[in-house]
Amino acid sequence: MQRLLVLLTAISLIPLLCNSFSPENPTDRRLLVLLDDFSLKSTHSIFFQSLKSRGFDLDFKLADDPKLSLQRYGQYLYDGLILFSPTTESFGGSLNLGAVLDFVDSGHDLILAADASPSDLIRNVATEFGVDFDEDSSAVLIDHTNYAVSETEGDHTLIASDKFIQSDVILGKTKIEAPVLFKGIAHSLNAANSLVLNVLSASPSAYSWNPNSKSSQPPSLTGSAISLVSVVQARNNARILISGSLDLFSNRLFSSVVQKAGSSHKYEKSGNKQFVTELSKWVFHERGHLKAVNIRHHKVGEADEPAVYRIKDDLDFAVEIYEWSGKSWEPYVVNDVQVQFYMMSPYVLKTLITDQKGLYYTSFKVPDIYGVFQFKVEYQKLGYTTLSLSKQIPVRPFKHNEYERFITTAFPYYGASFTTMAGFFVFSFIFLYNKSQ
Repeated sequence: MQRLLVLLTAISLIPLLCNSFSPENPTDRRLLVLLDDFSLKSTHSIFFQSLKSRGFDLDFKLADDPKLSLQRYGQYLYDGLILFSPTTESFGGSLNLGAVLDFVDSGHDLILAADASPSDLIRNVATEFGVDFDEDSSAVLIDHTNYAVSETEGDHTLIASDKFIQSDVILGKTKIEAPVLFKGIAHSLNAANSLVLNVLSASPSAYSWNPNSKSSQPPSLTGSAISLVSVVQARNNARILISGSLDLFSNRLFSSVVQKAGSSHKYEKSGNKQFVTELSKWVFHERGHLKAVNIRHHKVGEADEPAVYRIKDDLDFAVEIYEWSGKSWEPYVVNDVQVQFYMMSPYVLKTLITDQKGLYYTSFKVPDIYGVFQFKVEYQKLGYTTLSLSKQIPVRPFKHNEYERFITTAFPYYGASFTTMAGFFVFSFIFLYNKSQ
């Protein structure tokens, strides 16, 4: 009896376990935070507390912990990974570069923060996602024009940047007024990777350089080619944030007074907290996360979905699209969602009409081509998860008894046939009854 009760209890918990990892609850997730030192828990506590307040469960571990593991029995234990361990040469336990890449390939999210001297391991992780840190391990970002005024005169490595990506879905609708403070290493974006985006840029006067170097060689990274913070949305909708500064997330820069060089305006607090908070919401799918449900189609005037269409049938197509607001699913309202009726190439391309409540619909006529078609919705928009939907349906030609008895376009042929018969009758009559002289 006791075994039966235990079994029933375990079975009753299965839906709860499945629900905790379900995309229906994007914020109900566990995050693994890897640190070089546990002191980062206090120096970066504001950022960690903001994640906890939004419902995340943080598991802090040292990056070289010998018991590290991302999965157990083939199931991932975490839904996101935060690497605040820029100097780690190798991870502990079963975690390595390949494991991190597999984690992202499985649709999970990643935040990586470096500093002025990132290890080869951190560099390699960033390179896999299209981000290349400056090859000079001693180089830091310097800007003699757009630096933050500080007590340390001549130290222009504390950059004040306000060159944000123009995207409400990535950085939120509330404008970031104060500049963001950045102190760390510069990176560039791999031109071959079309998925990586620059969300915080350096000014044209910035350059990457070792302050203690007297080399005559020019800097390897300069001006607008330098990225401070970049993001990637993979084709499987996994999201990655890569920053060249670990201090960007620190309490010290969160609460620092900011006065940009050459400006008399002083901000009581930097834009770091707002910038990092809004960006982390995007990375962990609290914003810009779409789902499509209830894809349906049927003949006009009917309600049931048919097993096959006939050429020239009139049909209705509909799909519902919602966006996660951070607390609930809200209707996603735009006017650029399209459906394709596809076989090798799209025979029909229609822009869907929305009822402003999440429902998108349209009507069209099946083309005069038979074969196996697909309803396809491919939706890609900057900052939003990609929707890729398809539903297969065969299309048949007319049956022999479904064609019109007389085809209008064939009237000339009908006329020619009857004219030939009439002519033959007249010729026969004249030939038979005409007396030759």
